[in-house]
Amino acid sequence: MHFSSEQRLDDAVVERAFTLGEIPGILWTPAALPPDSVPAPLILIGHPPLGLGRMYPRLAGRARHYVAEYGFAAATIELPGCGVRPRWAAAEQARADLRRAMAMESGGAVGGEIIDALILPLVDRAVPEWRAALDELLALPGIGGPVGYEGGVISIGVRLAVVEPRIVAAGLFAGSLVPAAVFEEARRVTIPLHVLLQWDDEGNDRQAALDLFDAFGSREKTLHANLGGHTGVPQFELDTGARFFARHLMLSEGNPEPAGVASQQPGK
Repeated sequence: MHFSSEQRLDDAVVERAFTLGEIPGILWTPAALPPDSVPAPLILIGHPPLGLGRMYPRLAGRARHYVAEYGFAAATIELPGCGVRPRWAAAEQARADLRRAMAMESGGAVGGEIIDALILPLVDRAVPEWRAALDELLALPGIGGPVGYEGGVISIGVRLAVVEPRIVAAGLFAGSLVPAAVFEEARRVTIPLHVLLQWDDEGNDRQAALDLFDAFGSREKTLHANLGGHTGVPQFELDTGARFFARHLMLSEGNPEPAGVASQQPGK
């Protein structure tokens, strides 16, 4: 991991750009840590495949809240084929097929083959990259986990929740372009979940989002549904999500595990 720039966003937050091989990323950390402080829990912030540059204002806003208000560290990486990363011909074709199908269906259902071609290769490529970034981030001074995952392509979040044991809680943004195979993976998810759903989202099938929530195998899962379109998530949900992560990532006094983890162990 190579850090290429550093800036202080305010008195409480430091932002550093990095690269991991060819993968760009951003890390936000508290500007100052007491000498005897416990290493900060880490939140991985996902995003849609629109490029870090385009998504930066929203990502930085969420990260600054987590860092300044709760003392977390936060990080994100560019998705394969997006932003400044090399274009990926199969992904470009899949996006074109999706646009064409949605235009033909006038917002109706999109075929499973198109969804699979768009989402599954992205998940297969992105998840190992997130895990490699996690290896490097947790080795940095002042960051010690536990780890949460938030936002982004919901299928990536599902796969990470299944295969990455260091992630102990996830806040997901409901979306309907979910392959059938990911529904099956969702049944294997057991970590606490906080899921946001925009009830009038013009680009998502509400019932498909509800079906995915129902499929999750977690014993603790919460659905927050709000009126409004895709970009109309109420501002108060940012703090609601942060408090969800605080419950599950912050170490409680006398408990070496984050709150919520012990209750998932057999016999608890």
